[in-house]
Amino acid sequence: METTLFTGDRLIVNRIPVTVAQLQNQSYIPGRGQVIVFKNPLYVPGTGEEYIVKRVIAFAGERVVLKDGQFTVYNTQHPSGFNPDDANHGEPGAFTAGSVDETVQQGTLFVSGDHRAEGYSKDSRNGLGLIPLYDVVGPVTLRIFPFNKVRTF
Repeated sequence: METTLFTGDRLIVNRIPVTVAQLQNQSYIPGRGQVIVFKNPLYVPGTGEEYIVKRVIAFAGERVVLKDGQFTVYNTQHPSGFNPDDANHGEPGAFTAGSVDETVQQGTLFVSGDHRAEGYSKDSRNGLGLIPLYDVVGPVTLRIFPFNKVRTF
């Protein structure tokens, strides 16, 4: 998630929206561009990270295309597509490595890190796949450490 977050940062995750949605027998659906924590679908106990932090790019029913280093999301509101990074999410103008043309399945999210160089980290475009809504822990609300970089999300 560099340059937004770095290894070793300490975060506060708001679990309340997920809990409220579950109490209402619904799935929690984060906002586009929101930074979320979710259970790593590739986690094996004793190896790797159990929880991962990424940014929400697209929702169920939306088509995600990654071409020429830019994401484009197609949905009913934007049949011609739009760049989800243009709304001050991610690193505007940053090159995104890879190639994707996928429609997000029901009950899942397409997520990406903010550091999108080839081979740097896994996300929906290169290894993690689509993230089930039931694996979402909650949105990141606050970075509390390092102290000189405290910020809200």
